Amino acid sequence: MNSELDLIKNALNRVLAGERLDSETLYALAETETAEGRKALLDGAAEITKRFCPRKFDSCSIVNARSGHCSENCKWCAQSAHFKTSCESYELVDAERALEMARYNAEKGVGRFSLVASGRAVRGRALESMCRILADARKEGIHTCASLGLLNDEEMEQLAASGISRYHCNLETAPSFFHKLCTSHTQEDKLATIAAAKKHGLKVCSGGIIGMGETRRQRMELAIKLMEVEPVSIPINILSPIPGTPLEKTPLISEEEILDAIALFRFAHPATELRFAGGRKRLSREMQLEAMRVGINGGVVGDLLTTVGSTIDEDIKLVKEAGFEF
Repeated sequence: MNSELDLIKNALNRVLAGERLDSETLYALAETETAEGRKALLDGAAEITKRFCPRKFDSCSIVNARSGHCSENCKWCAQSAHFKTSCESYELVDAERALEMARYNAEKGVGRFSLVASGRAVRGRALESMCRILADARKEGIHTCASLGLLNDEEMEQLAASGISRYHCNLETAPSFFHKLCTSHTQEDKLATIAAAKKHGLKVCSGGIIGMGETRRQRMELAIKLMEVEPVSIPINILSPIPGTPLEKTPLISEEEILDAIALFRFAHPATELRFAGGRKRLSREMQLEAMRVGINGGVVGDLLTTVGSTIDEDIKLVKEAGFEF
């Protein structure tokens, strides 16, 4: 029999039986190459999604609460001060404007509202302002989240007191590849922030970006590292090469590779929210629907940070077409 199909079938049965796959099996799945094997991988991921994931789509919206002038040198990012991009720069979003957006998203039925800020960390008076906005946003009837950089224990305690339910801190890519994309901070810095968030009772949203030049094995390496983090939500971003950044000429990965990555993440994280995030508009409508079949069950809706997303109404229509409740 086909050893590739045997591997996938065996892995699927183990997951459906409630077993957590070991690294050796997951890395072997990442080596799937044949068309027959890819189909089995996608169908298997779809079965896992159907078995373990609720049919309610977990939606969130984000506000770029501070933009540009970032001290960090992440090669994919338009907001880094190290690169010359056309990114808009400003200090802090107007509080009333942010609350207006929280109100609008709540009225549309979006589940979560998050403030995302550029920079290594939001501290001092800026953090106090963010906490006030988040506390007020909760009063609009929407769950609140934040992504404010590498916060220490005391800062995370202050943020948690605002009433947020989740903290977002992406690992971005495989441990073996991270240093090639960013040298101004490390994944260990990120893991320390995640530990601080958990210490103060916050759930964690953590994922990464695919298509930055990493191998298929490294995509699985990221998925395996995230098993240690145990996030409740994993955002899967697809690189949109931005002019002026070091990755501006990075070749686009194919839609098939994107689907494969989503399926592999589903095998590694059977019951975790896999969230559409940046770059998904690269996918055709057909492929977005297929992505939701094989693993995606959450998403950032509306516009994104420095790339255009879509309207909330468009996203609601797509989600319902995929068979989810919004």
